[in-house]
Amino acid sequence: MGKGRRRIGVLMGGMSAERDVSLRTGDAVAAALAGRGHEVVKVFVDRDLDRILRQSAIDVAFLALHGRYGEDGCVQGLLEIMGIPYTGSGVLASALAMDKLKAKELFRLHNISTAPYYVIDARRLADIEDVHGSFGFPVIVKPRREGSSIGVTRADDPQELARAAEAALQFDSEALVERFITGKEVAVAVLDGRVLGGIEIVPKKGFYDYQSKYQKGMSEYHFPARLGPTRYRGVLNLGEAAHRALGCSGATRVDLIVTEGENEYVLEVNTLPGMTPTSLLPKIAAGAGMDFGDLCEAILGSARLHAANRVEAELEEEGATAGADPAEKLAV
Repeated sequence: MGKGRRRIGVLMGGMSAERDVSLRTGDAVAAALAGRGHEVVKVFVDRDLDRILRQSAIDVAFLALHGRYGEDGCVQGLLEIMGIPYTGSGVLASALAMDKLKAKELFRLHNISTAPYYVIDARRLADIEDVHGSFGFPVIVKPRREGSSIGVTRADDPQELARAAEAALQFDSEALVERFITGKEVAVAVLDGRVLGGIEIVPKKGFYDYQSKYQKGMSEYHFPARLGPTRYRGVLNLGEAAHRALGCSGATRVDLIVTEGENEYVLEVNTLPGMTPTSLLPKIAAGAGMDFGDLCEAILGSARLHAANRVEAELEEEGATAGADPAEKLAV
């Protein structure tokens, strides 16, 4: 089958709290690729995914998944084993980006500014005021491994902190407590290592929560972000640095806070950004002159197997050694 007629499986749905968002992303992507002449099949992800993939006989997987078991490296690992090229980042980068604690640790290792934080679990929930100590308020409390602002709450006092932590722990075994930083919310899009631009988000509520993200009219957007030219370039460079620090590939969206002063903070990197009508990646791509169909084509064009590249290189090296004469083998 020629490259232009590959059977494209759009993996959507999944088993996370972001299933509904994933279904909307998958519908939009499938329609765009079908409109470009591709053979497209929707693959609804559940625990029988391995069987479904064998039955669907797809040549490449376009990942329209969000949240756990889709964005965290699990599905990527299965696709590596099955030899099906897929869009987005590989297993390790996906897992690191999904884990907000590990991502922050890597940001700090690479001298990338990120908001101060600590982690709490259910065992220490009763002592949260002591754990919090002099950390101060306000704070943002979020599950350690979730997306789309699910389970995210702002807390302005100890009572709200306890309720917010309890709510976040409904979605994960640990919650991240992060200092609330006042500033502009900016998202930077990176596609195949190239920065597309940065968009400023102005939520009508206090912060960019689930409702602000997915309910039409709940946020305003400015592209490019309303920053001076030098600072705008600095924010784009910071987004690209965060993308590289986690080893990401394909399309990512890096979320940042830009303060009135001279500070910028990376909040997180999204390895499978939303592709719904209200999603930020398509808005940034449009601002850069790329329509939705072009964006889907570009993401599809980056699909690959990540582990296979290393294995193939090792096999080629072994083959070259096997073909050498005994004296050359001994020299190696």
